[in-house]
Amino acid sequence: MEMLRRSSVFAAEVFEAFDRSPTDKELVSQGKALCRDFIQARLQKAGLGWTKPEHGIPNTSGGRLAEVSATFLRLGDELEYMRPTVYRNIARQLNITLTSETVLSDAFLAVAAEIFSSGITWGKVVSLYAVAAGLAVDCVKHSQPALVLTIVDCLGEFVRKTLVIWLKRRGGWTDVTKCVVNSDPGLRAHWLISSACNIGHFLKTVFLFLLRER
Repeated sequence: MEMLRRSSVFAAEVFEAFDRSPTDKELVSQGKALCRDFIQARLQKAGLGWTKPEHGIPNTSGGRLAEVSATFLRLGDELEYMRPTVYRNIARQLNITLTSETVLSDAFLAVAAEIFSSGITWGKVVSLYAVAAGLAVDCVKHSQPALVLTIVDCLGEFVRKTLVIWLKRRGGWTDVTKCVVNSDPGLRAHWLISSACNIGHFLKTVFLFLLRER
């Protein structure tokens, strides 16, 4: 009971963060929650099962975090529809085996660094989540479901080191919903296509980098 109470209090504090300037810790926790939801949706779409462990990650059901999650999934669907091969079989594209947390973490963080090497945009953020989900699908397909948590943790670490300041300037994760609402569909499609094309280039670049490092 005490554990449930602490979990409820934690979740309430995270949701409250949307009504004020969020802290670094809150932005990271919310980013991991969004990643967990994105991965769960992609696994279900692929007909794969995975139990979402909480581990201090807030639940996105209800509230503004749920709106952000739904926006991410909708934009992710558009990205994958436009360039379906980019976000599938990512482990094979990176030429890595899914047997080590270290290999998976290094590969994911290398991809993330390449994606954002020329700046941060919401299109790139959504692309990174799509890569995370694609890797998660690979992990489950290769009977390594425990590695899915490694991906969520890696994304949280990248948010902490690279995205927190950018997110704070925009008032947090909810800014992505404003971009979608206020953007012309044609313009939104343009930056999504640009993100999808760029991610394909980044994957090839990182593949060569990892191959050279071996």
